[in-house]
Amino acid sequence: MALTITDTSPEAERVQLELLRRATVERRLRLALSLSSSVIALSREGLRRRMPGAREEEVGLRFVELHYGPEIAAAVRIHLLDRR
Repeated sequence: MALTITDTSPEAERVQLELLRRATVERRLRLALSLSSSVIALSREGLRRRMPGAREEEVGLRFVELHYGPEIAAAVRIHLLDRR
């Protein structure tokens, strides 16, 4: 059984879920895209902090490697080199 840690009261969670259920597809999509964008930005910021002095391209390639795998990162790296 997984341990769940939350600072959301059961009542607040119930209200949140009800609001999501009532939301239009467009609204739910906008929320999902916004959340994805925030998570990507936070991930990239964490990489920047761990790679001081790295160029943005290097940070981007590391992001791709961590999230999509070394094969795709290598393909992106080759594509970027070919574009130069």
